[in-house]
Amino acid sequence: MKTCVIFCAAEFDGLLSALDQDALVIAADGGLRHTQALGIEPNLILGDFDSLGYTPAGASVFPVEKDDTDAMLSARRGLELGAREFLFYGALDGPRLDHTVANFQTLQFLADRGAWGYLIGRRSIVTVLKNGTLRFPAGHRGNLSVFSMGDRARGVSIRGAYYGLENWELTCGFPLGASNHFTGEQTEITVDEGSLLILWDRQEGLPHRLK
Repeated sequence: MKTCVIFCAAEFDGLLSALDQDALVIAADGGLRHTQALGIEPNLILGDFDSLGYTPAGASVFPVEKDDTDAMLSARRGLELGAREFLFYGALDGPRLDHTVANFQTLQFLADRGAWGYLIGRRSIVTVLKNGTLRFPAGHRGNLSVFSMGDRARGVSIRGAYYGLENWELTCGFPLGASNHFTGEQTEITVDEGSLLILWDRQEGLPHRLK
């Protein structure tokens, strides 16, 4: 499994863990500043460079007037190069709420293609789970929220968290899954049909993703 690490232009507060040596690293527009601060040489630099303010040497340049965000361009390129796990830094804490929502949809784009992504922010981590299970080992604490990503998600079960669900249906019209939290027990989140947008505290790290 190849991992793609994408640095975007929003606020960045350090890596969750050291980068794998064989990871594909992409700097998307202003995300180049983050790789430079870390002393990381990205494999690819791409974007329209309206955030960075100049065009770096060797970059793949796209027009400002385009259908894809720079994060989406990076996700597409990562898929083309064989990545299936995507870590996005600088994609969650920016001043543009529309770009944050667009990044949620980029996670769904990846899930629809058999891949998965995580937005790793300063305080939170966000992912989309489609037709599968996430497992958090015992010992986790802090906040956990689960929302339907789409009209409805069927067969939703949450086990081990403070508020449990068993074979439930979540819809996009009612935020039933907001403000749950870990109890220290192993926690599993499952959806049989559809997708879930799942958010938790950054310090709890990444879960195990099961099928």
